[in-house]
Amino acid sequence: MSDTSSKIDKDWKKELTPEQYHVLREKGTERAFTGAYVNTKERGRYLCAGCGTELFSSETKYDSGSGWPSFWAPISESNVATEEDRKFGMRRVEVHCANCGGHLGHIFEDGPNPTGMRYCINSASLKLEKEQG
Repeated sequence: MSDTSSKIDKDWKKELTPEQYHVLREKGTERAFTGAYVNTKERGRYLCAGCGTELFSSETKYDSGSGWPSFWAPISESNVATEEDRKFGMRRVEVHCANCGGHLGHIFEDGPNPTGMRYCINSASLKLEKEQG
């Protein structure tokens, strides 16, 4: 996990691709069904593309049909944070990395058991660390 407490905008622009910057720092959204991880079935851990914080496991990833990688739970509740998002006339809950504040996506209450939650996450905000072996 990298230290992001003193990073300024120009540092983020140097380290991230334009798409990653748009999603993580400007709260953008990639187009549905275009992200690198939407159909990925490989086992591993999904890290924040901005700082490397462990966010999600392939164990909780499922196909929601939404067009974005979906997970029913984070690796640790303390690694993600949420806040209300009222943009575009909708009331949603934004999910971001608790370490660097990078925008990840949104959470909805229409996921599978055991949590009933759907963390709908942009591929651009993630980096898959594949399981070895």
